[in-house]
Amino acid sequence: MNNYKAKILVVDDEPDICGLVQEILQDEGYTVFIAKNAEQARDIKKSEHLDLILLDIWMPDTDGITLLKEWVADASFSVPVIMMSGHATIDTAVDATKLGAYGFLEKPSSLARLLLTVQRAIAAYLLQRENKGLKRKLAGSTDPVGRSEFAECIKGQLKRLAQHDTNLMFVGEHGVGKELYARFLQSRSSREGEVFVEVSVEQERAAVELFGQEIAGDARSGALEKARGGLLYLSDISIIDADTQYKLLIALKTGFFVRVGGSQKLVADFRVVTSATDFLYKEVLAGRFRQDLYYLLNEVELKIEPLREHSEDVPELLNFYIDFFI
Repeated sequence: MNNYKAKILVVDDEPDICGLVQEILQDEGYTVFIAKNAEQARDIKKSEHLDLILLDIWMPDTDGITLLKEWVADASFSVPVIMMSGHATIDTAVDATKLGAYGFLEKPSSLARLLLTVQRAIAAYLLQRENKGLKRKLAGSTDPVGRSEFAECIKGQLKRLAQHDTNLMFVGEHGVGKELYARFLQSRSSREGEVFVEVSVEQERAAVELFGQEIAGDARSGALEKARGGLLYLSDISIIDADTQYKLLIALKTGFFVRVGGSQKLVADFRVVTSATDFLYKEVLAGRFRQDLYYLLNEVELKIEPLREHSEDVPELLNFYIDFFI
């Protein structure tokens, strides 16, 4: 990765700025593309595998904020975007960051600040991409490793449950491999090969993360929409607020939901698997998590034991990871 020449797109309608930034970045070994407007930026983004975009806010055809909204609305878009402006306010910078921009640079920016921001953004993106590749590689083998009585029993149960779309809840400590068992379940079901969407919601944005959002005609998909046809894996949902709990209950009961701020009914077509600890049930007893939603998610409950309870699987696990990493 040290010899990798990252590709950067600079979008700015000022030729002097573009030329200066291009020269600076090329001197650092980056491959740099220039776009003078939104139309050119769209074309380059389609044709090149970019690692970073420097995007000016004020442009003659489509402003940078609108272009950023357009890009982040696409669930497959993951390239970091650094917004640039010589006239923006703090509110503009905050809004851009909320929309998903990696960072914000004022024009003119110091050489040191420009390079440091670019280096950090690219390093974070390449690490994220590497981790995704590793997760896909690990997910390629969806069979949980182990031949203990527990491992054989849980795999047998999951094979039987895979034939039905029953809502399933895995209960166990953090780190016991609940996501792996969820993937194993899907690989044995009629939804094999369909999308697997994992969501660990943040309390402040739970509704948007789950249901998506519409603002002034701009739509952003949420987890329920992205999971259509596949499996929705809900991790650590004990923190979601009461209103979001109710909306999720209605979506699962009726098979329909609407985005936050929207009115169009969307189909909720996915299987739900939930990951939980004993803490979730304590939240139910305390009245902070809806009992009806809990039992709807928990039509079938499977307890996932920690490795210390089936330590006879340790040698096989060690051999698996040695073979994987070497």
